[in-house]
Amino acid sequence: MIWIGIGLIIIGIALLALTGILIKPLHKIAAILADVKDTTKDLPKTVKDISNQANAALHTGVDTLQQINGQLKELTPIFYLVGDVGRATHELSSNMVNAVEDFERKETGTFATRKNLEALYGAATLGMMVILKARELSKERNVIDNE
Repeated sequence: MIWIGIGLIIIGIALLALTGILIKPLHKIAAILADVKDTTKDLPKTVKDISNQANAALHTGVDTLQQINGQLKELTPIFYLVGDVGRATHELSSNMVNAVEDFERKETGTFATRKNLEALYGAATLGMMVILKARELSKERNVIDNE
């Protein structure tokens, strides 16, 4: 029994020494945890502010995109007009090319080749096609303007 008592006293002294040794690191750990508590105390407010700012930036982006979409809707008829003009120009030029090619394929006789009148015929055909297309476009503009 005495040996048990002596063993318990030795264990108690060892635990007391261990406690004395660990007091300083435990105080440092407590200070660190207190600092962490102070730091994380403001964290929800900071996260809320950041999310509000991000939300405001997203709303600004959405408003900007809506303005751009509105402006593009206003410009769409102009794009269609430009496309129509491009198609009309393409059709006019292809018709002129076809007319000139058809004219070149036909027999012009010795008079045209002898006098070199091919350029004159080509220019006359081109002028006639331009005048006809200008009249058609003028009629189309009148129809569009009257609506």
